[in-house]
Amino acid sequence: MSTLAITGGTGFVGSRLIAIATEAGHHVRALTRREQAGRANIAWVRGDLHAPEALAELCRGADAVIHVAGVVNAPDREGFARGNIEGARNIVAAAEGAGVRRFVHVSSLAAREPGMSAYGWSKAEGDALVMASGLDWTIVRPPAIYGPGDMEMLELFRLAKRGLALLPPGGRLSVLEVGDLARLLLALALTGARRQILDADDGVEGGWSHKEFARAIGTAVGKRVATIALPRMLLMAGAQLDRLVRGPGAKLTPDRVAYFCHEDWVIDAAKRPPANLWTPQVETPAGLAATAVWYRQQGLL
Repeated sequence: MSTLAITGGTGFVGSRLIAIATEAGHHVRALTRREQAGRANIAWVRGDLHAPEALAELCRGADAVIHVAGVVNAPDREGFARGNIEGARNIVAAAEGAGVRRFVHVSSLAAREPGMSAYGWSKAEGDALVMASGLDWTIVRPPAIYGPGDMEMLELFRLAKRGLALLPPGGRLSVLEVGDLARLLLALALTGARRQILDADDGVEGGWSHKEFARAIGTAVGKRVATIALPRMLLMAGAQLDRLVRGPGAKLTPDRVAYFCHEDWVIDAAKRPPANLWTPQVETPAGLAATAVWYRQQGLL
């Protein structure tokens, strides 16, 4: 069995990855900023992406590094740069210093449009640092990720429960359930598919229209939703209002509006992982239903 060094292990994707890896019998070294309860096959390393000694300890003796940690929402460009560029630079340096060759990097589809948002720019810059390294790297650019444990789509489910869906003005997107993403990351870490950028999704050719996906969420919560497409200007006004009300905790930001309104967040099918390595196991309607169940169990929906 392998020893895997994982960043972002306490987050949405990372926690699912750790669960799948340890269930398969692998040993995990995981970075954490807070004290964690002891768990079988997990060695917690106290620190963050800006603590060189902690990163060195994390990578020491690992067979592969899976870099999941990243910033998806920040109040300014500097926040994205610190999390997604400097963080990537530091973990790459730690992996190289520890002699770890295999490196799996979680990016985003937003990285293919770096001029559209600060988030996309920061992810593209992080990707460039990984590609310039001497590591045997694979970059995964997932689309919208959902599943039990996700807090980013909670408000979409809450609106759907009220029979409403507020949408961008148009366009299509791909989606991927969190467990499927975790299984892909583990497969890449173990097999060492190298020096390539991969896209992954739920297998739906051409992705989903925003209206189709909103209606699928409605089905998951047992509601027929009315879909309302909002113009970009109105979404921007909503982002400004959200920031006034929730400050740094705002979910809808001008940066997010910029990439929400892009018409094509569908993966490149030619960049899907080879089928003999990985295929998605969770059909999106079933995954959305499981997500709704989890929200209810947590008292969130």
